[in-house]
Amino acid sequence: RSQRFFVSEIIREKILLNFSQEIPYSTEVTVEAFQEEERLTRISAVIHVSRESQKGILLGHHGSAIRKLGTDARKDIEVFLGRHIYLELRVKVSKDWREDERALRRFGYPGD
Repeated sequence: RSQRFFVSEIIREKILLNFSQEIPYSTEVTVEAFQEEERLTRISAVIHVSRESQKGILLGHHGSAIRKLGTDARKDIEVFLGRHIYLELRVKVSKDWREDERALRRFGYPGD
């Protein structure tokens, strides 16, 4: 598996640990950019959710939840990659992505 895959799995793990109920099961993480520079690696990832209310929960009050999630994920990704990283996380509503065959294939799930 690629480094991008493991980075997305680390972010998903932090979502599972930091949020309860349906939130972890309604998310998908895609790594949009992975740029290795001399001193650090810049990673940009998008957390896809099904509904606007889930986006609000992931962001938290004044962004507190997404900041904690990003910090926790960044620490584990740095250990995994063995170098400093800059992690940018965004949350995007991809309405009902779990019922959309094209979205599922785009996220790497096998089609029928």
